[in-house]
Amino acid sequence: MKLANYTYDSVAYAGLVWNSKIFPIPDRSGALFPSVDQILSTDSLEFVKNNQSEITGTEGLPIPLVKLRSPVLYPEKIYCAAVNYVSHSKEQNISPPTEPYFFTKFRNTLIGPEDSIILPRISKEVDWEVELAVIIGKRGKNISKEHAIDYVAGYTISNDISFRDLQKLVKQNYLGPNWVKGKGLDTAFPLGPWLVTKDEMPDPYSSEISLSVNGIERQKSKIGDMVFKIDSLIEYVSADVTLVPGDIISTGTPLGVAAFTGAPFLKPGDVMEAKIEGIGTLSNAARSE
Repeated sequence: MKLANYTYDSVAYAGLVWNSKIFPIPDRSGALFPSVDQILSTDSLEFVKNNQSEITGTEGLPIPLVKLRSPVLYPEKIYCAAVNYVSHSKEQNISPPTEPYFFTKFRNTLIGPEDSIILPRISKEVDWEVELAVIIGKRGKNISKEHAIDYVAGYTISNDISFRDLQKLVKQNYLGPNWVKGKGLDTAFPLGPWLVTKDEMPDPYSSEISLSVNGIERQKSKIGDMVFKIDSLIEYVSADVTLVPGDIISTGTPLGVAAFTGAPFLKPGDVMEAKIEGIGTLSNAARSE
């Protein structure tokens, strides 16, 4: 099942994507869900799943007629795993981490499919990182690896836009890289195009993940190249932290980013297409501030 947030005639809806169309989703009272976030927060995912045939039996809209938005609009938390692909550690000439390492992003970074990535005045080294994003579906804390997938609603594609010149070591180099400024500027976290429920991707590790810039392939790998798998990431993040529906865990990127390959950094007009097999394509263009 694919779920998306979208607008049509300036009205916001949650939609079920099927057969190249999108269908508004009624709740138990018959009113339409305004967002996927509400489906998750009201524990209605199973209800929607059980009513798929009725929903798709109504009149849907061709997807090109609507404006797709980020499949999650109001995450409480956005966690991003650093150096979580073997190939990405190799291209940096470093060893993979011995335990998960996370940085965070905030809602100001969140944009949806076809939204523009702003190239800021303060950075000249804007980079890409295609990632599999895990969307949390139910509340939990101190979650064990054995039960971690029970807390997953589904998956989508993220692009961890990075500002490498801002991320580099600050003058007081004992403080380390500047993760907040180097990762957290406006529009730095495209997400989409929709949420694919976990039952449709029982083995995400076999899926191919890739990213192209202006049609030139820059990244390509299997998700199975992860150092720490999804269950380990959830166990680590949830240790004494309560995860809630709509929280996002972005699981790291494979080799092929500009910073370590010599590829040109992003410039105005560049179009990125981030793809994951079984989910689809997340497309965003860069523009000047």
